[in-house]
Amino acid sequence: MHFKLIICFVDESKTDTVIKSARKAGATGATIINHARGEGLEQSKTFFGLSLETQRDVILFLVEEHLCRQILETIEVVGEFDAKPGTGIAIQIDVEDAVGVSHQIKELNARVEDEI
Repeated sequence: MHFKLIICFVDESKTDTVIKSARKAGATGATIINHARGEGLEQSKTFFGLSLETQRDVILFLVEEHLCRQILETIEVVGEFDAKPGTGIAIQIDVEDAVGVSHQIKELNARVEDEI
């Protein structure tokens, strides 16, 4: 079984919605890293030296490769990434190997067979 890692940078107000939607699309779990910072095309604004940027969360999804595209597209729609600038981004990268996921493989095998 081959996996991909979806890395999602999202406004913290959308974290729960993105995770729930990704699960409905086939993700079996997620890891959330809270309070990340970043900049897009425009630099963050300041007020008397204090940053006015919103907090971001980084969400990591380790997903089976055949389910990845559907999950990624679901995240994009729910997160409104292409609809509104600055709402977030998501990327996928290939995973060469993974351990600690054997308990999920039985469930994933059934899901992937239905997809293929």
